[in-house]
Amino acid sequence: MIEISFGKLVLLALIALIVLGPEKLPGAARTAGALLRRVRNGWDSVRAEVERELEVEEIRRTAREAAAQAEAVQKEVEAGVKQVREPLDEAVATMKSAGAPAVDAASGGAPESPAAPVADAATGADEAQAQLPLGEPAAEPAPQPAAREPESSHGRA
Repeated sequence: MIEISFGKLVLLALIALIVLGPEKLPGAARTAGALLRRVRNGWDSVRAEVERELEVEEIRRTAREAAAQAEAVQKEVEAGVKQVREPLDEAVATMKSAGAPAVDAASGGAPESPAAPVADAATGADEAQAQLPLGEPAAEPAPQPAAREPESSHGRA
């Protein structure tokens, strides 16, 4: 930056007074002040614009970093879900194959146990649970109303 001391300012003012004369000096000083103000305002607006652009770039960079971190976390969660889901799927498949009713040749092809429909219902519930998103409980069946005992007239009044 240009260094202007007080002595240099006095010398410039004296030269301006000699060159311009006392009548034109105030108008020239106003014009010079207005030009200097415009230059400063222009420089300040350019500096402010550059600072805004730098802030926008900083925000964009931060957003890209946050998106990359979120994507990495999502991949970790998906890998964890896959790790948990694979053994569960294998267990369900094993349960389904083991839960199939054995057919007795002596009874004419009828299942050995009367609990076979219950096993099929349980397998259906497992399938329904497997289709639900992770962490969401399966809907429980509505409770059956209890049978009411007939009220007697000699109990309470």
